[in-house]
Amino acid sequence: MKKLSLLIVCAVAFVTAVQAQTITKDGGLSMQQINMLRGSYQSNPANKALRNAINSNDISKLAVNYDNNTAFSADISNTVPSKAITNQESSGRCWMFTGMNVLRNKAIRKYDLPADFQFSQCYTFFWDQLEKANLFLQSILDTRAKSMEDETVQWLFKNPIGDGGQFTGVANLMTKYGAVPKEAMPETYNSNHTSQISGLIKLRLREDGLRLREMANNKGTTEAKLQAAKMEMLETIYRMLVYAYGEPPTEFTWTQRNSKGEVVSTEKYTPMSFFNKFVNEDFANYYMVMNDPTREYYKVYEIQYDRHVYDGQNWKFLNLPMPEISRMAIASIKDSTMMYFSCDVLKFLDRDKGYMDINNYDYGTLFGTTFGMNKKERISTYASGSSHAMTLCGVDLDANGNPTKWMVENSWGSNRGHNGFLIMTDEWFNEYMFRLVVESKYIPSATLKLFDQKPIQLPAWDPLFAPEE
Repeated sequence: MKKLSLLIVCAVAFVTAVQAQTITKDGGLSMQQINMLRGSYQSNPANKALRNAINSNDISKLAVNYDNNTAFSADISNTVPSKAITNQESSGRCWMFTGMNVLRNKAIRKYDLPADFQFSQCYTFFWDQLEKANLFLQSILDTRAKSMEDETVQWLFKNPIGDGGQFTGVANLMTKYGAVPKEAMPETYNSNHTSQISGLIKLRLREDGLRLREMANNKGTTEAKLQAAKMEMLETIYRMLVYAYGEPPTEFTWTQRNSKGEVVSTEKYTPMSFFNKFVNEDFANYYMVMNDPTREYYKVYEIQYDRHVYDGQNWKFLNLPMPEISRMAIASIKDSTMMYFSCDVLKFLDRDKGYMDINNYDYGTLFGTTFGMNKKERISTYASGSSHAMTLCGVDLDANGNPTKWMVENSWGSNRGHNGFLIMTDEWFNEYMFRLVVESKYIPSATLKLFDQKPIQLPAWDPLFAPEE
């Protein structure tokens, strides 16, 4: 009897298993459909050869479009003379290197400085990280009445700090803290490799954020006590930053040399006096334009928390069609002025040549399909976005004055790309360029007036916020 019962149980289990393989909810994949998919693959003998090749190789190398492989030319008709290439190493500080390279180029030409002169990225980055920590903690206090399920609160805890950013960071931080030469605060291992220390500071800040919210919800906690607690937390962050990056100098002695290496002067500076002498920029003259076809053109947008300093300004973007952005960029380059530029850098990038062309790789033919979304569709589906900042410094114009190629100074070292530069076709520029910071004198007056309109406010989690790294 026991054997019969066991057989019945086993039989029922078998039938149930078979039914589970053939009965699915609407929209689920049945085994019949799976077999159809198998058949569609196995019916084509060429699929086996492609499988063997793709299994064992870099997809981009297999997808190289050899019909386009000889078209590359590094000749650029209009360039801003560039100096020594910088290297952000394993950090997300491209926004800072790019913005400071724009300012560095001006200083080198104005004061006849050596080509390898650099402002200290480590100095500015130290204050960036401290200010972002304060931005997070103060924002936690500002949102104390909201629940942990609130979208803004969730976004804050997901993004307490990071090393990415935008030109707004360069403007806010240098205006507030000044600048120092690289010799006064050189790079450290952790400024070049930020992931470990950044991860630890994120962990510390998230815990501190919870503590602040708990304190704020106690009726007996005054605002003064909350601010005192915040400052105690920032003392810990400051100490961690000093351990990782060194302590920023309050004054220093620096010997200025000319382009021949000859001594010009040896003086004592503070960071602000050094900034006033070698930068002395009014950042109010710098404007950011963008190209985002998913949004209305000729409108200004402002993103919540799109700043590096709590008491700074969220950066504003004017959305423009690409031809208008191109004309401003050409005017700036012709006047020997570099620009902060951001794009989706890895799309169709030939790393060996430093060449960006939408025809570099033919992934569609390799996989027997198409990848046909336009820029608007890619942005809408999160397939493309601003990922990296570089210094726009060159444009190649045809006989009619139309751009055919563009050149950027990158911050990945001189042994990457085309001697440290990247060159892109105008078609690639139109498809994958997102932001450009242009000085007011290169912006038509009618366009400049558009910045006076009230910005359209966007939440912090908007795709436009994504910081360049």
